[in-house]
Amino acid sequence: MTTTYQSIPVKGGVNVFYRAAGDPSKPVLVLFHGFPASSHQYRKLIPLLATKYRVIAPDYPGFGFTTAPADYVYTFDALADTTASFLEALNITHCSAYIFDYGAPVAYRLACQGRIKFDAIISQNANAYMEGFGHPFWDPIMALWDSGNAPENRQALRDAAITLEFFKDHYVDGVPEEAIKRFSPDGYTFDFLLASRPGYPEIHLDLFYDYRTNPALYPSFQEYFRSSKVLLLLVWGKNDIAFIATGAEAHRKDRPDAKIVLLDTGHFAL
Repeated sequence: MTTTYQSIPVKGGVNVFYRAAGDPSKPVLVLFHGFPASSHQYRKLIPLLATKYRVIAPDYPGFGFTTAPADYVYTFDALADTTASFLEALNITHCSAYIFDYGAPVAYRLACQGRIKFDAIISQNANAYMEGFGHPFWDPIMALWDSGNAPENRQALRDAAITLEFFKDHYVDGVPEEAIKRFSPDGYTFDFLLASRPGYPEIHLDLFYDYRTNPALYPSFQEYFRSSKVLLLLVWGKNDIAFIATGAEAHRKDRPDAKIVLLDTGHFAL
């Protein structure tokens, strides 16, 4: 199936870039990307899904090819609001969702706010429980939270996280040794080049700091699981160091019917 590459203006002067494929008459499946990626991470998945679905994969502001005005404030509330405006611009009122990493706090905000109805959710290392944390990976990020966004903590995190080595590790940690040779460097190299553009490291640091707002919303996300009865499939890389596998298993507290599949790989399971 042919993938098209389009942009559409939405509220607040944002121009959202997105990839699309599939028959417009088919059920809609929206792909929510994570850090440090963009819709580019779904470039191989989109044609496979497009045989049965209308597939839409947007870039958030600060990622990929979406552009935002200089005064855009990079928070997860803002990313969710822009994504809602994007879906409204495409006249999408309900869809299924594939969510990954940052896609969880974006998509679950929309669901809890009633701004979109999800028919089904595929959660791939998309955390919604405190049990998903638990690795030293989070230490410098949580130090930034605890410092109140202190300049010295921002600098330390910039030095540690906005590097090609960190991006590569984020992709390949937890991948079995025999599979590394099949792991293309395209994704993490592309992500790093985009994240290195002037001003973009600060965007990522702003979002690292704002991530502290997401755990506070986990009870609301969990209530959504209970009340909506949305079809829920969790497919996680069990060796992920960003969101550990107990975060997937924790969903059983609120949705014992959820299907959970743990794969022998890391964060970027695709």
